[in-house]
Amino acid sequence: MRKRYQKGSLTKVDGDWIAQWWEDGHRRKRTLGRVSTLTKAQAERELAAILSPINARSSTPSSSTKFGDFVAEIYLPFYRRKWKASTTMTNEERLRFHLTSEYAGRTLGSFGRDELQEYLEQKTVTGLSYSVVAHLRWDMRQVFRMAVSEGHILRNPAELLFIPREARKPQRRVMTLEEVKTCIGTLERREALIVKLAVLAGMRPGEIFALTCGRLRRLHAEIQQRIYRGLIDSPKTEHSVRAAALPQWLLEDIHAWVADLPDNGDGAWVFPSETTKTPVAKDNVWRRHIAPKLKDAGLAWVDFHVLRRTHSTLMNELGIDPKVVSDQLGHTLDVNQNVYTQASLQRRRQAVDALETALRAS
Repeated sequence: MRKRYQKGSLTKVDGDWIAQWWEDGHRRKRTLGRVSTLTKAQAERELAAILSPINARSSTPSSSTKFGDFVAEIYLPFYRRKWKASTTMTNEERLRFHLTSEYAGRTLGSFGRDELQEYLEQKTVTGLSYSVVAHLRWDMRQVFRMAVSEGHILRNPAELLFIPREARKPQRRVMTLEEVKTCIGTLERREALIVKLAVLAGMRPGEIFALTCGRLRRLHAEIQQRIYRGLIDSPKTEHSVRAAALPQWLLEDIHAWVADLPDNGDGAWVFPSETTKTPVAKDNVWRRHIAPKLKDAGLAWVDFHVLRRTHSTLMNELGIDPKVVSDQLGHTLDVNQNVYTQASLQRRRQAVDALETALRAS
């Protein structure tokens, strides 16, 4: 029998967020921080982290526990303590839309491997991308692994799931040097700078739009933050916190741009919105000012992923040390080589020609 699950309460008292809950029969209270520096969402996450182990203790493991209850009351409160805010938003949205909306009332012990595999196949047939299907497989594995570790079920029905063969794998296209020139040449000043930061400096869009004037240095840009869905957050990974080198002409262009801004103090945004209080929205800039011009130029297939992948690939074509490229991009060497870098047909032809020449000479 499951004991009462509690969500606690959150109130504002004299400018502070005050959390209250029950523990071992006693009313507990804790000040989480100032309202001026801690958002309600952040305070709610802190409260959830406090209550997670308490609620876990108050739950008697049972295979009859509802899937939706387990996700909401045990799984998410625990993993919110690990995930970044951006990861939490993405994962919760995916779980809610695809899994708990369908399986909330099902008991943990009622799932079987074949049923879950058929679920992934059904999602594939409906046209979901390879990436989304892969994430759903990960979600189910994680949820049921935790259910096993908590003693609710004996075996993980999602452990052996695989991504269906029919899942649409992404087409990892890159631009040639000529296409990069066309791309930059068709854009206005601001948009051209944004594209240059992605193609020439390998910066992520969230890093570009979160860039402040004070982070621009003589030779590089300091990457200390990013923006995701309007929220300023720390960079994506530990490797993402870095000094991104900027080439000479781009440095001259961006410093000239900053000099013309109405506010170019250290804390001012390099690409501000009309109010200057927030950075301009990435999706708006792309949809309104970049995508239409790229479409007219025959580059409608280009997006921010293509820009960063192009940086890695062209650096590889120039023979740049892969370690240098991965450090510039802000990720590990294996990701750079296996995900971002695409070897051109010409480069591969040169490689096999060299092998053939060596064979004939031996």
